[in-house]
Amino acid sequence: MADNDYDPAGSTQMFRAFVDEAPAAQAPGTVTTYGSSSSSSRTPLIVVGAVVALAVVVGVIWLAVK
Repeated sequence: MADNDYDPAGSTQMFRAFVDEAPAAQAPGTVTTYGSSSSSSRTPLIVVGAVVALAVVVGVIWLAVK
């Protein structure tokens, strides 16, 4: 009978070690959550994206008219 928990490459153990280790800059006992940034921190990115999109549309229209 084969042992289903055996990982010949050891990648499962390496992944667990990576997930379990705390970052050096983080104090012990603190929790870091990713993806929970507030909407105010994304506002400049959205504005820049809108300006770039508008510039592309204006450029395409300018080239089409010319």
